[in-house]
Parts: sequence; C-alpha cells; structure tokens
Amino acid sequence: MNLHPKKLFPEIDNFELLNHQMVTKRDLLNFGNALLHEIQSGKPTVEQPPQWLKSSEVRKLLKISPGTLQNLRIKGTINYNRIGGTIYYKYDDILKMLNK
Repeated sequence: MNLHPKKLFPEIDNFELLNHQMVTKRDLLNFGNALLHEIQSGKPTVEQPPQWLKSSEVRKLLKISPGTLQNLRIKGTINYNRIGGTIYYKYDDILKMLNK
C-alpha cells in the first residue's frame, strides 16, 4: 500500500521537513483515517451465490448426507430440476425451505 505524503499531511508543502519532525496525534489521526479509507475501498464485494446449485453443493451448504437430500426430494420438501443426469436446486428455493 503506497500512501502519498500529501494524503497524510495535507498542510505540509515541503516533505523534506518531515524527516526532522516529531509525529503528532493529528498525524496519527490522519494516518489512521487514510489507512481505514484504503482498507474500505479495497474491500472485495460480497459474492452472490450461484442461482443454481448441484447436489454436492447443497449437501455441503446444508451439511446433510446424500440420503437426507434424496428424502427431501422424495417428500417434495425441496424443489429441483434434473438436466441430463445432474440434479440442480435453485438457491432461492433452498432459502425459502430453510425459512419455513
């Protein structure tokens, strides 16, 4: 992380003077605010989960066994779509099921 001295010390024009000055509370406050701003601006955005999940992903998310997931399908507790040999579950449907 490279912070430009002008960001930390906006009131100083000659930065060579900084080599011989003590650090003040105001300097620390400026540094803390600049550091906080850098951290917050570099924060990655929260990733949205995929809209469709495979059985293995649902089992891992719900921490259930393959048999339990199959029972949920058989009872109609959880909606699913089969495409070829793969079963997919809509993420929103899983959230709705959990909120019931």
